[in-house]
Amino acid sequence: MQRDEITRSMMPANDSPPVRWRIAPDLVPYDVAVATMEETVADIAAGRADELVWLVEHPPLYTAGTSAEPRDLVAPDRFPVFTTGRGGEYTYHGPGQRVVYVMLDLKRRQQDVRAFVAALEATIIETLAAMNVTGERREDRVGVWVRRPEKPPLGDGRMAEDKIAAIGIRLRRWVSFHGFSLNVDPDLSHFSGIVPCGIRDFGVTSLVDLGLPVMMPDVDMRIREAFEAIFGPTRTDSAD
Repeated sequence: MQRDEITRSMMPANDSPPVRWRIAPDLVPYDVAVATMEETVADIAAGRADELVWLVEHPPLYTAGTSAEPRDLVAPDRFPVFTTGRGGEYTYHGPGQRVVYVMLDLKRRQQDVRAFVAALEATIIETLAAMNVTGERREDRVGVWVRRPEKPPLGDGRMAEDKIAAIGIRLRRWVSFHGFSLNVDPDLSHFSGIVPCGIRDFGVTSLVDLGLPVMMPDVDMRIREAFEAIFGPTRTDSAD
């Protein structure tokens, strides 16, 4: 999908209030995050709450999506492992990684899962572009990728590339939850305990690994700008 088409598909209905925008000030335990999302999604679906985007960091942990293969959990005793209802395979979350939980009512936008994932990818790509990083999507691999010309090419001659952002979503009554994670400055060695997203031929990177000494608040500002350009206006939520 082209950028303009994605934007048209994900802009809310005219009578929709701005999306609440919340940033957690401290590390959020994963089970607390899931419980909060469950409650919020139920409230949004029932019309009791406005849509919400919640930005968090987690303590080090692994999550297993609905397609996770046991063999891809290389170090099962390294960090806590959580089975989760989102799509995808194994992922790592930890300090220095911005996790963006997106709870939107697609009935007010477009009831199209593919378009929604494309819009999340576009949000990440535009966030990176604002920091002079070229992120790319791949038809056969969900997430956002960065080419690494300074690394040796792959055995089949393809240029090396690393994953900088992962996406995993779930829908309930057409309200989304889970979302995406962007590597700002996590400990990249922590990814070695899993095969991230089941993909063995590529590595992972972060903004700091790419040579950008950025701080989390700067990245948050870029994420919000990119989100608003694709999904519409937001308002600061002070629940945290």
